[in-house]
Amino acid sequence: MRILILLSLLFLSACGRGVPDGARVVVAGDSVMAWNRSAGASVADALEARLGTPVGDVSLPLAEVMGGVGPLNIPNQLGGVSAEWVVLNGGANDLSTGCDCTDCDAVLGRLISEDGAQGAIPALVADLRQSGARVVWADYYTSPRYAGTECSATYRDLAARLARMAARDPGVSLVDMDDVFDPSDLSLFAGDRLHPSKIGSERIARLIAPEIQLTR
Repeated sequence: MRILILLSLLFLSACGRGVPDGARVVVAGDSVMAWNRSAGASVADALEARLGTPVGDVSLPLAEVMGGVGPLNIPNQLGGVSAEWVVLNGGANDLSTGCDCTDCDAVLGRLISEDGAQGAIPALVADLRQSGARVVWADYYTSPRYAGTECSATYRDLAARLARMAARDPGVSLVDMDDVFDPSDLSLFAGDRLHPSKIGSERIARLIAPEIQLTR
């Protein structure tokens, strides 16, 4: 039954998106990016409306940076994709499957080193930069489900490492979704109190859009 539910979720999340011909912006990552896609209200949908240009979307729920098979692996999502700008997130599913919140140093280190220079995330970003893309990495918001829990420390550490990574390359921007999310405002969250509501997805797009400069 659980497998059927997961397959249904993946099918619904995949509907209606892809990478249109000539798309200059592509969104990749996990369920934070993919949520609300079936309603035409995902981050990519809202970003497309704000930018006034086609935006591709290859994100999927359950996707991981280091694990996952096929498109459930975020680097695989971007295989063969050519775009001026890539917007993405990731790491939460790696952490949730690889450790608990009290002992995540090893998994976090494999994702990204303390100085932001090594690990699966910097390697992915470096590959994208080598292809000519500029990168916007979206750091996670604090959800009502995890606000005030011991998990917060791991995600603060992840955010600090991502900031050091971004500081190393002017072609990489880091946005912090906590800048536009308040865990006490339930209107920003889906019923699971974890994923973004339609309003939340719009907020994420609003945060990201100013980072993207498209020359005509």
